[in-house]
Amino acid sequence: MNNIAKIRKALIENDLDALLITDEKNQRYAAGFPFTDGYVLVTREKAWLITDSRYIEAAELAAGGCATVQMYDRQHSALSLVKAALTEAGVSRLGGEERKLSHGDYQDIEKELGLPLLPAQQLLADLRASKSAEEIASMIKAQRISEAALEETLHIIKPGMTEREVAAELVYRMLRHGSEGNSFDPIVVTGAKTSMPHGVPGDEVIKSGDFITMDFGSLKDGYCSDMTRTVAVGSASEEMRNVYSVVLEAQLAGIAAAKAGVPGKVIDGAARAVIEKAGYGEYFGHGFGHSLGLDIHEAPNANPRGEALMPEGAVVSAEPGIYLPGRFGVRIEDVMVLHNDGAEVITKAPKELIIL
Repeated sequence: MNNIAKIRKALIENDLDALLITDEKNQRYAAGFPFTDGYVLVTREKAWLITDSRYIEAAELAAGGCATVQMYDRQHSALSLVKAALTEAGVSRLGGEERKLSHGDYQDIEKELGLPLLPAQQLLADLRASKSAEEIASMIKAQRISEAALEETLHIIKPGMTEREVAAELVYRMLRHGSEGNSFDPIVVTGAKTSMPHGVPGDEVIKSGDFITMDFGSLKDGYCSDMTRTVAVGSASEEMRNVYSVVLEAQLAGIAAAKAGVPGKVIDGAARAVIEKAGYGEYFGHGFGHSLGLDIHEAPNANPRGEALMPEGAVVSAEPGIYLPGRFGVRIEDVMVLHNDGAEVITKAPKELIIL
């Protein structure tokens, strides 16, 4: 898939002649190919994919006629080819990715091209915030892979296993089911470590009566999935069950409030009100959710500071949690697609409390 036509339209709307894309994820969004070295240049009339001999064949296949593919080498640097393309297109107003390039790289590119790079990062962020049907289909495929891996892993978790072993099982099974890799390093924590929202899997041993929190995701066509499930081993105390039920109620409240056209803080507030009413407000420190796509964290976000209106087609996580320091924590996470009339949850894994 490529989005060159959308970028061309945005160039006109933002009074730009062209956009120079250097970030790997943005290059994939634009041209459908994940470059690791090179440039994508999009003008109002034409697009170029500029790469080296390692990727030239794959780039030509990915371009599918949507762009001119050129190879740089020792005689012709990548930026010299960009400069020639800019001259051919008569570009005077060139946009760049001010938040992706280092200050030094930004200056070097401007010097080499003889043009100022105008800040245009938001142009791409706004385009990527609303997913197409094709993008959503890829994210659903990634989600199904993660769910299959979870289902298999739940059958083998037992006391005596370590966090690291469970994380390895999830990664292995996601790969077996077709994942292109992890959308982020998986979080698997047990016992008191479940109170750490971003705890790192270690050698801690799973014990009967403990929670295990698993936060992980797959990649399909470059697009991310993201899910979290907290399960109990052997048994769960009354307090553990109560906290779990509060988190689930909060998640459902946030999902019910979620739709295109509302600010993220409204979605977050609906969930946060449930947790605060139950007396756990101080133990929910992070936001309700974040957008995701080619990156695991994109904008806009559903958190207390989220003023931006959610666009139609935004894909957003729904992941409230309660974390009691040194004791235990619970997080439940689904992913939803926002429409004008509500939210469509694309996560299908069960989320009632599972006791293994």
